[in-house]
Amino acid sequence: MVRLERLRAEHSDALLEFERLNREFFARTIPDRGDTYFAEFASNQRDRLAEQDAGVCHFHVVVDEHGDLVGRINLVDVEDGSAELGYRVGERASGRGMATAAVAEVCRLAAEVYGLSALTAKTTLDNPASMAVLVRSGFMIVGDTVINGRPGVRYRREIAVG
Repeated sequence: MVRLERLRAEHSDALLEFERLNREFFARTIPDRGDTYFAEFASNQRDRLAEQDAGVCHFHVVVDEHGDLVGRINLVDVEDGSAELGYRVGERASGRGMATAAVAEVCRLAAEVYGLSALTAKTTLDNPASMAVLVRSGFMIVGDTVINGRPGVRYRREIAVG
């Protein structure tokens, strides 16, 4: 069971801890955020919340059945009824269907709450787990891309507005 919570200032400490604990795990398949990300975390969080308040992004944390923050899932660059999906689930929650459940829930929110009609996503070719989550979640491959110098794939999913 997973629950998405819209990002709030109260999530900052838990989110920073989640990112620190999973930094090495994430770096195996996605570009590392770098030391600056952690040094400027509080300022970046304020910026993310301002973007959310402006309606250009929708940020969420993924919470497990024990109330622990185990991931994050975001809809960014909201424009013309579309947004880009990004997500990460920590090592402890990996392989348990949490990413797939979180993507399903954010697709529902995108349509029913945020009024979006399409989502895009991308991942590197060396991240088969993320590719599988997107395919299981109804995303279709629409082309190739390069992410931080690494070959990748772009996806799109049409969603029904609620």
